Amino acid sequence: MAVIVPTLRHERRLWNDGLTRVAGVDEVGVAPTCGAVVAAAVIMRPGCHRIPGVRDSKTLSMAQRERLAPIIRSRAVAVGVGAASVREIDQLNIYHATHLAMRRAIARLGGHEHVMVDGNRIAGFENLVGPYTNIVDGDAKVYTIACASVVAKVVRDRMMTRLAARYPGYGWEHNQGYATLDLRMAIRAMGLTPFHRRSFLALQRTLAGDQLDFDLLGDPGASPATHELLDRESVPVMADDAMLDASDLLTLDAFPLEAIPG
Repeated sequence: MAVIVPTLRHERRLWNDGLTRVAGVDEVGVAPTCGAVVAAAVIMRPGCHRIPGVRDSKTLSMAQRERLAPIIRSRAVAVGVGAASVREIDQLNIYHATHLAMRRAIARLGGHEHVMVDGNRIAGFENLVGPYTNIVDGDAKVYTIACASVVAKVVRDRMMTRLAARYPGYGWEHNQGYATLDLRMAIRAMGLTPFHRRSFLALQRTLAGDQLDFDLLGDPGASPATHELLDRESVPVMADDAMLDASDLLTLDAFPLEAIPG
């Protein structure tokens, strides 16, 4: 399957209308069972040339993304990164938490005139960010959105690597929180951490076809050891601990950042 190379067609149309601060926005980390969802917003200079190799981050290797991210940052007019924590994902659901992360990234740009967002239309989004255009598969088709995709992916992968050092054994440094076999086996052996999205686990288990030994619904047929684990995991997570993934994000960004606006 041929790799799609993003173009500047959408940006040029807006630039030709006299707009100069056109932002591309993309998010990373919607599907994983662990960690924050991260969004990036990027503004490129009108009339810029594409950076060779920039495309949808999912089609790039880690080494390629790590090489491209600093080049994108150096050529961009502005870059904003935002996140929604695990606690916010579980409270709001991933759909609303993702849009919250996008709004936080956009708010860090220092001003914008138009936003281009990867994906489907978002109800009421213009009331929060101003004029915007949604482009399905925008990270593959639109250059500025692809740039945002690369930046967001690099930041989130670094965040998961840092969390892997704090909670070894889950393989977050290579699976980034996706429900891979090694992650499911680690949950089976060690239980949950404050950075597992508890609202995701039952669904991910079903999709993976893996009936874990513990059951978040409290299967009465489960062993005493399983119930002991469930009791331990049901203790509410401290709010500041649940937000550690978002604070880690701040230290992993390439530039000094103020507190992420709410």
